[in-house]
Amino acid sequence: MLQSFKDMRGRVLVVDDDADARDALAEALREGGYSVETAADAFKGLGKVPDFTPDLVLTDLKMPGMDGLEFLRKLRSTGNDQPVIVTTAFADVETAVTALKEGAADYLTKPLDLTELSAVVAREMDRLRLHREAGLLRARLAECYSFGNLVGSSPAMQNVFKVLPQVAASKASVLITGEPGTGKELIATAIHQHSPRAKEPFLKLHCAALAEPLLESELFGHESDALAGSPGRREGRLQQAAGGTLFLDEISALPPALQVRLRRFLQEHAFERVGGEETLHADVRVIAASDHNLHEEATQGRFRKDLFYLLNVVSIDLPPLRARPSDILALAMHFLRKYASEDGKSLEGFSDEALERLTAYVWPGNVRELENAVAHAVVLASGPRVTAMELPPSVGLAAATADIHIPGSKMEDIERYAILATLEATRGSTTRAAEILGMSVRTVQYRLQQYHSAPKDESRSPAVIPKLPD
Repeated sequence: MLQSFKDMRGRVLVVDDDADARDALAEALREGGYSVETAADAFKGLGKVPDFTPDLVLTDLKMPGMDGLEFLRKLRSTGNDQPVIVTTAFADVETAVTALKEGAADYLTKPLDLTELSAVVAREMDRLRLHREAGLLRARLAECYSFGNLVGSSPAMQNVFKVLPQVAASKASVLITGEPGTGKELIATAIHQHSPRAKEPFLKLHCAALAEPLLESELFGHESDALAGSPGRREGRLQQAAGGTLFLDEISALPPALQVRLRRFLQEHAFERVGGEETLHADVRVIAASDHNLHEEATQGRFRKDLFYLLNVVSIDLPPLRARPSDILALAMHFLRKYASEDGKSLEGFSDEALERLTAYVWPGNVRELENAVAHAVVLASGPRVTAMELPPSVGLAAATADIHIPGSKMEDIERYAILATLEATRGSTTRAAEILGMSVRTVQYRLQQYHSAPKDESRSPAVIPKLPD
């Protein structure tokens, strides 16, 4: 059944023992597009709440039997959290303060100004709508980043998943390490979404993406005119993330001076804006990530040891995809379902040849590269299963050379392996590949022509040979 326009604006329950006032309020609200129910006293109002399920309650304060404040308390005690606006002809500061302390959204005096009432009701409806939308978004995020949705059956990943609930529940700083594309940000997000801070901000900052002055401002904020080109005061991520979590990606790129400032924040939760003298405090959990071995960086003097120890209270190391090949097909199917759903396609899975290529490839870009490869294949897929030809060419090149063994392979096969693997590493550049291999560009191009024109060898894994440059 279609929802009416009035229901779309919201449902209001009006509770007032004065029949004339009650009817006048109901008529004004209905004219404003709201669905309205009325009750002559608080007891009748409580009886109407379960069936009508109002979005907002407008109640008189002075009523026989049960007054507006007691009515408000009863609503809250039964789990109803909709905004309540209290009205009364007997205004005094003490009563207003009591009503607000009890949880009233606002307090209006009679005779009511209908323009003011309309504005207050509209404001509270907007707040309620935003609150509900935020709740839905948090629920979706929690589902998306639930530990059950993290894919990986390999022992290495199961060890990671095993500790995540304890890590999420703690307040400790976390250092996540691993090669690019292994899912460090995904793990950081899952930790936040399952922590007591889940309803608070989760902010991200890539330490290698900005020059030092901009990075310092982004992290700590700056006072007016302290940063060229930015005349106003600006809050930094530490202040914006108060109560929540700040994810610092590629922390090894943090300049030495900022390492000192971050160390102080982790020790004292205190900092100053750039150009400022006022000491600010913020309760922020820091999760850092690095593609580099941060312990080695600290040992070699390229990263402060004291900061490393403060960040490394809990460490999580994500293995590269090549170290957990048993996860490749599970991840591929996960991404297949995701992108097929987004594109409105009905795909059953991968062909046998496509599966061979997926498992033969070493995935230097790790999970991120696998996800992009599957997304690419879903776009091109024309049948119920993704075929080998619908995978990116680089995946085919790896499969073509997967059966090379030394000793045991012919020189021509070893040369073919070297040329194709090097072309893959150089993204198809014959000039760069020739330099690496110590061959002439003409020789590399001639070999590629041979591979294109050679009859299919059934004993060799299928290959996708790159086209020669124009």
